[in-house]
Amino acid sequence: MRFSVLALLILSLLAPTLRAWEGLPVAQAEFLNQYCSDCHDADVKKGGLDLTSLKFDLNNESTRTMWETVFRRVHHGEMPPKKKEQPATEEKEAFLTALKTPISKADAEDIAANGRVRSRRLTRTEYEHTLHDLLGIDIPLKQLLPEDPASHGFETVADVQQLSHHQLARYLDTADQALSEAFDRAEKGDEKWSMFYTPEMLAKHRRGNYRGPDLRDGKSISWPITLQFFGRMPTYAPESGWYRITLTKVECINPTADGAVWGTLRSGHCESNTPMLFMIGVVEATNTPRDLTFEAWIEEGHRLELRPNDATLKRAPSGATGGNVSFKGRDLAKEGFSGIAHRGIQMERIHQGSTRDQLQTKLFGDKRAADIKASDLDQLVTRFAGRAFRRPADDAQTTAYRQIASAALKDGATPLEALRSAYRAILCSPRFLTFIESPGRLDDFALASRLSYALWCSMPDSELLRLAGEGKLRDKAELAKQVERLLTHRNSARFIESFTDQWLKMNQIDFTTPDTRLYTSFDTVVQESMLQETRTYFTEMLRKDLNITHLVDSDFMFFNGRLARHYLGSSAPEKKPKNKKNRQEKDAPAPSVAALPPGIKPGEGLQKVSLPADSRRGGLVTQGAILKVTADGTTTSPVVRGVFVNERILGTHPRHRARHTRSHQHPRAVGETPR
Repeated sequence: MRFSVLALLILSLLAPTLRAWEGLPVAQAEFLNQYCSDCHDADVKKGGLDLTSLKFDLNNESTRTMWETVFRRVHHGEMPPKKKEQPATEEKEAFLTALKTPISKADAEDIAANGRVRSRRLTRTEYEHTLHDLLGIDIPLKQLLPEDPASHGFETVADVQQLSHHQLARYLDTADQALSEAFDRAEKGDEKWSMFYTPEMLAKHRRGNYRGPDLRDGKSISWPITLQFFGRMPTYAPESGWYRITLTKVECINPTADGAVWGTLRSGHCESNTPMLFMIGVVEATNTPRDLTFEAWIEEGHRLELRPNDATLKRAPSGATGGNVSFKGRDLAKEGFSGIAHRGIQMERIHQGSTRDQLQTKLFGDKRAADIKASDLDQLVTRFAGRAFRRPADDAQTTAYRQIASAALKDGATPLEALRSAYRAILCSPRFLTFIESPGRLDDFALASRLSYALWCSMPDSELLRLAGEGKLRDKAELAKQVERLLTHRNSARFIESFTDQWLKMNQIDFTTPDTRLYTSFDTVVQESMLQETRTYFTEMLRKDLNITHLVDSDFMFFNGRLARHYLGSSAPEKKPKNKKNRQEKDAPAPSVAALPPGIKPGEGLQKVSLPADSRRGGLVTQGAILKVTADGTTTSPVVRGVFVNERILGTHPRHRARHTRSHQHPRAVGETPR
């Protein structure tokens, strides 16, 4: 009798809480009340959590997520805190078991009804690549769309994605630009433009301050002169587009210890009122003359700038005052300065996406723009919708788009204009912008899309769609074959870049600029080489299916001569240039004479190099690009870098986010030797 009275008293005290926790066994409710409620009630509410008002409604996703958090905290021993009263082991296990069963059941029911993941839209990177492959165009589109929010570093998480009226309007504008490019090329064709610039043309002085190359012995030579925009040349792009640029018979003058002179080829207006420069590529000039070819998007009116960009080179005097450069009466080669020489530049307008015939096939099938008739519209709209939706489109799904084309014809539009209006609507359809998947097991077309967007960041190609239509992608052998095919295709470079940008924060490589007074050997070439090193290393791991331990240690790395010299440091004393005439001519370290790792050959770019057994350079986390994105340019923080390693490498998330604090005990932020 006494026990019953005591039980009734306890239940009356717990009644408000138990009503909130209806469905949770009384013993588990008592556990929470005894060990958790003191810190997580309506009055204290530590961490913003009030357990006494948290209903045990597992059909509500947000509520179920909170109960999952409670389970994890207790399971990992984080709650109750160590200084608080601790439950017995048996009591704790009983609580976890009773909580896990209903949570797991509710989660399984939700997956069965709604699918394992929520539907998401294409990211702006995926949208750009999809339009390129769908239409056969190559113009930049990503920057026209708002940035995608990230969750845990990734932009492909549905829970944080948004689709506002503003974003939809931007998608419409972007679709208009993409279709304008595609239909204009289909109707008018591609204008050809090609120009060869001789060294004499490149050195021609037109107006203003001269900052062009040196003309000597029929060669155009760029020297390490520190004036802004030195090395600019009169190579103006006639229109915005992709260009193939070939530097002919490139060779070095007075090479550094790795047998080369390193520089950069960039584009821009090269004027102080518009100082932005865009990287085209790294130039490695060696003793052996050779042609170097680059492909880059260049804006209309922009020109090329070629210059040595190695911070370890002696800086040459400008030879003039007032921001001018003069080579009259000087021979910088004999004075010991390093340079990059070539015998002319070939520029050619190209289209990276498709030729005109290929583009018309993507848009119109076996027809051509000039042959499109009104009677063709229904069939063309249905065909295009199937490609855009990444699965066959039935009559019900295409009716609205066919009606748009028909209405445009009645309003006086030509068949091509009517077709374009239907295509525009299709490119703004939820079936194009989002992944439409039914709950349960993925069908073959959904599997094809998952596969292509994972490994190509774009729509499935014709082979994947054919296999999906035949129901063959469910076969494990065929699926493995397609994974291998996609990974070895050139389109996999899109995945490598996108994934490393998000996972390893490579898209933040430019967020900080190292202090040149502390890191005198750091330069643009080093940064570009670091970026290539990390992406090449990850590609090697991926394509050769290497052990995951290579993330933290390996017996090989990828170096070029410039990167190797940066990592090894310089053992040479500083040297001063012979002629110092103005304030532009600051002292700089002489070329490094540190021994390079064996096997690195000049002119071959990044090369796989075996590391000695006692090397600390192996692995992913020791690479310069990783070290740079986890530093602020002046100092490093073990806390920030530790958070990065925990979250990005080990997959654990510290409960308390680290602040970016300075540490004077670890001053080396760029290219440091790992400890």
